[in-house]
Amino acid sequence: MAPSVKPRLSTRLSGLAPSATLAIDAQAKALVEAGEPVISFGAGEPDFPTPSHAVAAAVEACGNPLNHHYSASAGLADLREAIAVTCYRDTSLEVGPKQVLVTNGVKHALFNALATLVDPGDEVIVPSPWWVTYPETVRLVGGVPVEVRTTPESGFKASVEQLDAAATPATKLLIMTSPSNPTGTVYTGEELRAIGAWAGDRGIWVVSDEIYAHLVFGDHTQHSIVAVAPELADRWVILNGVSKSYAMTGWRLGWMIGPEDVIAAAANLQSQTTSNVCNVSQRAAIAALTGHGHAIGEMRAAFDTRRKLMVRLLGDIEGVSCVEPFGAFYAFPSFAGVLGRALGAHKSEPSSTMELAALLLEEVHVAVVPGEAFSAPGYLRLSYALADEDLYEGMTRIKEFVAGEG
Repeated sequence: MAPSVKPRLSTRLSGLAPSATLAIDAQAKALVEAGEPVISFGAGEPDFPTPSHAVAAAVEACGNPLNHHYSASAGLADLREAIAVTCYRDTSLEVGPKQVLVTNGVKHALFNALATLVDPGDEVIVPSPWWVTYPETVRLVGGVPVEVRTTPESGFKASVEQLDAAATPATKLLIMTSPSNPTGTVYTGEELRAIGAWAGDRGIWVVSDEIYAHLVFGDHTQHSIVAVAPELADRWVILNGVSKSYAMTGWRLGWMIGPEDVIAAAANLQSQTTSNVCNVSQRAAIAALTGHGHAIGEMRAAFDTRRKLMVRLLGDIEGVSCVEPFGAFYAFPSFAGVLGRALGAHKSEPSSTMELAALLLEEVHVAVVPGEAFSAPGYLRLSYALADEDLYEGMTRIKEFVAGEG
């Protein structure tokens, strides 16, 4: 009898969608390397350098033999302490170092959290438009993502009524993010308090992604759902890191904060997968968290100026509407009124924002991320983490393309 033929790839990975944001960024960089004048609104990272005192700490760490060897899987003791102090400073939530796990970026923290809390078949509520990695990671650990679709009319905010309608006896967890990628939505303290109270009453865990916590603009204020909703008791995990607020995306340093038993279990998982995070990155993160915060303020001011410019320029494009973002560094405009029209020099008529994004990159060398990646067809995500002159030039190209000039 001939042996049965097994699939080459596991079912778990064969159905895993690639990161659309990283794919767009890779295409844009390839065109730049080929000499094309590409302007990219696709990258989800600051365009500023890492603060000099963090870089200096890394340089010093490289010369210290202590950092040339394995360290504790859960993270350096000094860094876990610094993260606990930072958490209290930013949220007034008191946690101890044993409640902190240092990870290889926030994606790794998200995976660890879900792998620790979610069993196969457990349902995880995820408001959309969502960050592309949320539903895929839920599926990767065997969970079932349950979408709660938000609208421009609500400011892309999920209501308690929507969440309650989506909950079932199989619901284990809710993923919340504020400020949001891709919409820039910032929930008020009252809104988070109500959602947290609902989750606490239902016995539902909350994973709160707070990676953009320092990037909030106007009269809006960042709140942690864990800090404002005591009803959550010990059913919560906070995700954060140094990538966005400290311009350290390439250093791959994030963390998860939660109850000690959850962190201990996640640290055990990490000990069997990645072990410790790079010691040099950890030393740089200690310096970033404990040093002065001038760089954060300077970046936030620059992003605020660009945010206002982008919203104004989007308003000048016929058929485009945009809910004003008040956090992170993204605008999420609707291009639904543009689809089906003759666009660009070749008078192409895209029927989706996926097609529109491809045409913008091909014809006018502007990279954007289509809303389909965020479960929001008809929208485009545009990052304003780029130089003012590039932002203005890129928006001009988009406006001319939409006007049929190309």
